[in-house]
Amino acid sequence: MRWLGLVCCLVAVTASLVVAATPAAATQQTPQGNASAPEIVELYPDPATDQDAGEFLTITFPAGTEPDRIALVDEDRPVPLGRWLNGSRFHDRTRVTLSTDPEPTRRLTNRTVRRLPDRVQLANGGDEIRLLRNGTPIQRLSYDNATEAEVYGVRESDWQPLGGTDLPIATATGGSVETFVLPDEPTRAVEFLRSASERILLGGYTLSSQAVVDALVAAESRGVSVAVLLDGSPAGGTSDAAAAALTELRRSGVDVRVVDGARARYRFHHAKYAVVDERALVTTENWKPSGLGGRSSRGWAVITDQRAIVDGLTETFRADRGWVDAVRWSGTGADDGEATSHESPYPSSFEARSFEVERTELLVTPDNAGGRIRKLIDSADRRIRLKQVSIGSERFPLLRGVIDAARRGVEVEILLSGAWYVEKENERLRRRLTERAAAEDLPLRVRVADPGDRYEKIHAKGLIVDNETAVVGSINWNNNSLRRNREVALLIESDGVAGYFGRVFDADWEAAAPVERERSVPVGLAAAVVGAVVLAALAVRRIEFERD
Repeated sequence: MRWLGLVCCLVAVTASLVVAATPAAATQQTPQGNASAPEIVELYPDPATDQDAGEFLTITFPAGTEPDRIALVDEDRPVPLGRWLNGSRFHDRTRVTLSTDPEPTRRLTNRTVRRLPDRVQLANGGDEIRLLRNGTPIQRLSYDNATEAEVYGVRESDWQPLGGTDLPIATATGGSVETFVLPDEPTRAVEFLRSASERILLGGYTLSSQAVVDALVAAESRGVSVAVLLDGSPAGGTSDAAAAALTELRRSGVDVRVVDGARARYRFHHAKYAVVDERALVTTENWKPSGLGGRSSRGWAVITDQRAIVDGLTETFRADRGWVDAVRWSGTGADDGEATSHESPYPSSFEARSFEVERTELLVTPDNAGGRIRKLIDSADRRIRLKQVSIGSERFPLLRGVIDAARRGVEVEILLSGAWYVEKENERLRRRLTERAAAEDLPLRVRVADPGDRYEKIHAKGLIVDNETAVVGSINWNNNSLRRNREVALLIESDGVAGYFGRVFDADWEAAAPVERERSVPVGLAAAVVGAVVLAALAVRRIEFERD
């Protein structure tokens, strides 16, 4: 059964990411300047609906604008907007969404929507839209190849999922946090859930642990408000154990929703966290026995009661749960969730510890994490330690930042997973980076983990900079994770926290053989994987592969 779980981790269709060509946008404003002229700020040409029902555009009208003087031009056919905007002067700066089919647009956006005549059509393959005032052009906007279910932000010059958030980095100063690692603390996460007296907001990728299910059901039964948000189509599909777990939660009255369907804003809802009353847990691990249950993975976790962080996670949860892509779990499952023994098969070498912190930042993708982590890497002047399942490629921007740090003399250590499903690619990357370090005389070393009898595989996604700052969370080092997924991480400035995770890193580093190793995969398993990949290629919603 353990091999079956690994097969599920591996099964996915590998394909290049389909990204629409960035629209070439040009604006022509009146001499009065942008602030005094109406401006198209959004285009949504290609809804994930039948016959593109619900396509729209959004215009910002400054105070004092007279709609009768404004016209929209599509394919050289002016459409005076006064009739469609009731002809009244705007007394305040006003943002108006217009659509030829307002009802689907209202359902997609939760906005007040004004109707446009049917002759205004935003072409999926590219179009040019002009805005006129008194017959004079004030804006001309063109785009190529609209991206399905994504809105084009004119000011940002980029396509983003409709309804995508733009959350700022939440920051807390002072206080303390609790740190722990897996598999050493196999009961800590469940104990945290059991402590709830008012609320549990649980965000995750997958959930299949019976111990977690029992804790949530018990909380619901004693009057705690419990809400769960997971990914609806994880790589390899929802396992029978996960389906059974979610079904049991739903039948017990727990609000269970999954991010899924054509309107999904994220490739994967890959975050791993929980808000319990006025505390929060952020981790690298999934809600299943092999993760937070301590049965397999090396993972990192942090519990905090810092108000700004708890509030930020609450806001993130509500934003993700409140959109149309978060649908109620309606599946079924006949089997119980995966049994969780409170006895880890691995030794407990590192106990949970609490430390004072100077500053904690809540990072989320795709909103704000990438740039902040790169800034942290660029600030390093002594040492960088990185632990990841794998790294997308040598061209991945954060890895380029780490290599640049080595070039300025920062000592770099990168520890990658030795799990059989990533070992070959990690060995290739290790060799290439080692060769580069030798050629450029860089203080950069890479090892592939050798867990021994301490854990089964690395699943942590951790970064330690200068023995002062640690990043802990769900962010994998690949472009999909940074740009397309919902991920959550904490950036913590604390010598104590960095030292704690640093000691765990150093122990795992020292145990890793710095020479190339070989590991075989059972012949029967290899055949099963090939067959599963072929089947998966026939019908899959998301072509990107996100390891759990």
